[in-house]
Formats: sequence, structure tokens, C-alpha cells
Amino acid sequence: MTPQRQGIAGVVVAQTTLGTLGLCVIEAGTDPLSTAFYRCAIAALALAAYAALRGDLRALFRLPARVLLLALLSGVLMVGNWVLFFEAIRRSGIAVATIVFHVQPFVMVLIGALVFRERLRLLTLGWIALALFGLTLATGIFDAPEGHGPDWIGVLCAVGAAILYAVVTIIAKGFPRSSGAQLTLVQCLCGVLVLAPWLPLPPQNLGAEQWGWLAMIGGVHTCAVYVVLYNALPKLPTATAAVLLFLYPISAIAVDALWYGHAITGLQIIGFLCVLLASLAITLKWGGPARNRPEQVDRAGNRRVATEVR
Repeated sequence: MTPQRQGIAGVVVAQTTLGTLGLCVIEAGTDPLSTAFYRCAIAALALAAYAALRGDLRALFRLPARVLLLALLSGVLMVGNWVLFFEAIRRSGIAVATIVFHVQPFVMVLIGALVFRERLRLLTLGWIALALFGLTLATGIFDAPEGHGPDWIGVLCAVGAAILYAVVTIIAKGFPRSSGAQLTLVQCLCGVLVLAPWLPLPPQNLGAEQWGWLAMIGGVHTCAVYVVLYNALPKLPTATAAVLLFLYPISAIAVDALWYGHAITGLQIIGFLCVLLASLAITLKWGGPARNRPEQVDRAGNRRVATEVR
């Protein structure tokens, strides 16, 4: 099997596995703070073991102070992202929360315009408008039964999670000397420290079944998926990686429909397709200057895509 096919297979496995994250969050039956804490704790143990087996654990203690501080800051933001996303899933359901969360690329564009004074082209504004239109349809506001409209708190939580995720992704671009696994380990350790004083559900109050679901979230959806993506994405062209990463929301919607019977409506599907199309256009810079086209971007950029995943 060629390296590119290995990369495609790895991303497909990782993204379809991530599609069951919402299922595990709901079935665990724990509050968002507790779920985020145990995700961080279990993932940190698994990632530390992985790094130790590879002989990379010592490198964690040799990170420059600036990189370590940025990693800790991103860890705090990442924890907030997870808590908000889990709350969005609890309130709005897997499909709606996942679709709304994927406005993240547009948040990054707006942050770049406001903070870094990057110029917004007219075509970019058009893609953002399409995404917002799709987002409105995806919430189900137009075809929900009377008295059963969208949970706007859940929708706002998903938007808040997307904003925090976008900031984390921007911070992650300043980590040229650290691997994705090291960054994720620091973030998880930071999450343990931040959430421990506020933990609503101590370990002794968890049942065996809950431990099983939480182990899936921390060990599989965080550690294993991250490791697979770190190894797979650098082998792929940016355009291929960008398309394959949308297997996650597609599989999440399928899981929500098959497991819970929460099939999304026709208008919501159209909304999701609008968000997907606009996100690909922003990510791949469709219609942008020639120097920005994806085929001229170094494949190392794919590592930035993998720096943070759901």
C-alpha cells in the first residue's frame, strides 16, 4: 500500500470513529464538566504511555518556555471547547451540535480579519454568508414541529465551542518545535488541573458502564484517533485531507439517526451541505490568488489540521 493510500485509510478510520463520540458522551450519562475531566485524565495516561514507548516523553520537559506557556493556554481553551461541545450535544443532539460546530473555519477567517487585519475578499464574504444560511437551516428552525424548536442554548454552546477551537488552532500554528502528540498531552494535563477542583462526579460515584464509555472517549476518541491522524495527514495533499475530515460530521449524523432515530430533515441536510461546501471553499481557498492555492501549500500544513481534532 502506498503512503498516500495508508494516509487515506488512516483518516477514514479516525474520522468515522470520531463519529461515535457523541454517542459515547450521551451513553456515559455524565455532566459536561465530568466528561471533559475524565477525557483529559484517561487521554493523558494513554498519551504518556504512547510517548514513553516511543522514547518521546523526555522531550516534553525540554520544550521552550514560550511553547509550554502557549500549550497551557491552548489547553485551557481546549477544555472550554470540550465542555461547551458536550453541553451542546446534551441539549441539541449529536447532529445539530456537530453541524453547528463546523462553522469553525469561518470563525478563523473573521478572527484573522479582526485581530490580524487580514483582508476579506468579496468571494470570502459570500462563502461566509452561504455558511450562515446553511447554519440557519441546520438548526431546524424552519421545519421543527410546533413547540419543538431548536434549543438555542445548545446552539450557542456549539458556536462558543467553535470559537474556542478556532483560537486554539491559531495558537497551535506557533508550535514548530513540538509534535502534535506532545501538544495534546500538555493540553490534557492542563485540563486535569483546571477541572479537578470543579469535578461534580468523583471517581467513586461512577459505575462500571460509565467507566467503559469514558474510557472510549479518552482512550479511543482522543489518544488513538489523534495518533492515527498525526501519522496519516502528513501523507496526504491538503485538498484530500480537507475533504476526508468531513467524514466526521457525516458519520456523526448517521450515528444519531441509526442509534437514536434522530434523522435530520431535508432542509437540515441542505443546510449541512451549504456549510460543508462553504467550509471546503474557505479551507482550500477556492477563487483565491494563485499563490494561495492548495496545490502550492507544503504538506506540512496538514499537521496543523491534525493539531486539534474532536
